[in-house]
Amino acid sequence: MIMKKSYLLAGGVSALLLTACGQDDKATGAAEQKEVLEMGTSAEFAPFESRNPQGDIVGFDIDLANYIADELGVELKITDMKFDGLIGALQNDRVDLVLAGMSATDARKENVDFSTEYNHSGEMFVSAKGSGLETLEDLEGLTVGVQLGTIQEEGAKSIIEEEAIDFELKALDDSGALIQEILSGRIDAAYMDKQVALGYIESQGLDAFDDPTTASPGMAVAFPKGSDLVDDVNTILAEMEENGKLDELKDKWLTDEQ
Repeated sequence: MIMKKSYLLAGGVSALLLTACGQDDKATGAAEQKEVLEMGTSAEFAPFESRNPQGDIVGFDIDLANYIADELGVELKITDMKFDGLIGALQNDRVDLVLAGMSATDARKENVDFSTEYNHSGEMFVSAKGSGLETLEDLEGLTVGVQLGTIQEEGAKSIIEEEAIDFELKALDDSGALIQEILSGRIDAAYMDKQVALGYIESQGLDAFDDPTTASPGMAVAFPKGSDLVDDVNTILAEMEENGKLDELKDKWLTDEQ
């Protein structure tokens, strides 16, 4: 169990001193005063975060965030927003951390801090059943969709430049919109996180092929620059790796072996 620290929480809440390190002390502290950890996410990225039929936000990242909050002895409050607004929310101290299937890229590291990586999926190009798209060269002259502000948007631009594959890039707000664009014939393929793609392939009967280019960075928890939470979350992630809790979440939510 990690040592509790003092955190300045979002929304103008004053700093709360968390000093207990034992399980009983953690529970007592949480009961005596309301301690809230503000988390940002974008619930359009199943199986990492999405809304179930009841409207609740569920997924791998949500279970992970709840585990982290429990270990810290604080209440978790989740705010759903557009993916491309998450970095700004951290920079403006509107949230304390972000779990949203976010890849720890060098460009993002200039603006926020990251935990150690907790998952790596890779990418896929998804297309309509029977499209015949099997290689990067097959995308020449076609229209490829990506989710706005994601690592896949950056990766697709790199493929155009570095692999000299000339396709038109179309950026949309969420992954669900990309699938609708494929089904309606408005785009030829979508470049997506592999775990997200696998769910759509199964539910919609789509075709796909793996991105053969250099692997993208893995997913990590994002924080405002200089956040005191980074070390404690890294400790929790290391413990989860050691005690098997991280593997349990992967077995529950992820549909393909990592």
